[in-house]
Amino acid sequence: MDKAKEEYIRGLINGLKDVRYIKPEDIPNIDLYMDQVTTFMDEHLKSSKRYSEDKLLTKTMINNYTKNELLPPPNKKKYSKEHMYLLIFIYYFKNILSINDIQSIFNPLTERFYGKNSDIGLEDIYKEIFRLQEEQTEALTKDMIRKITKAKESFADIEDEDDRNFLSSFAFISILCFDVYMRKHMIEKIIDQSIMVDKKKENGTESKDNSSTSK
Repeated sequence: MDKAKEEYIRGLINGLKDVRYIKPEDIPNIDLYMDQVTTFMDEHLKSSKRYSEDKLLTKTMINNYTKNELLPPPNKKKYSKEHMYLLIFIYYFKNILSINDIQSIFNPLTERFYGKNSDIGLEDIYKEIFRLQEEQTEALTKDMIRKITKAKESFADIEDEDDRNFLSSFAFISILCFDVYMRKHMIEKIIDQSIMVDKKKENGTESKDNSSTSK
């Protein structure tokens, strides 16, 4: 990996500290119409765009989330703060997980904590996740620095400098991809296990109901 490319990548890694997340206090205290929701998300997550013309959240996406029961329906076409918290979670999850997997996570989340069903609400949950996220940024950047150092040391026996630089860059991308793959694999296993536990509970309840009926 040539020096210029290494410096560029290290700059990207350091720039992760400046990636803007939506702070809990940024979310409006009033209900928003669809256009206001998409405008808000576009303004606050624009640093996440790969290309300037990318759409972060569209009306069609929001409608599909509601249709797929990821998002509770709006009240008189207005979206509450709780809707906003869920939409932010969806935005990050959908880049890694399938709609079915997100649904498996969101169904119990909304059943337990959406509305006034619990002492702890989605706002409390979002604030805690945001705090954990901030704590992890420093560790994440250090881990990436270690990975780029390892990649730079790879293919040291390749004599051709251009080939060696290309392969070390490829090694860094591969390490990052494998890291994402392993994390995704773990998330999917946890989701699958949660589904199985819920199904067993449902089956257990049904069995009890049937046995009590037979009596």
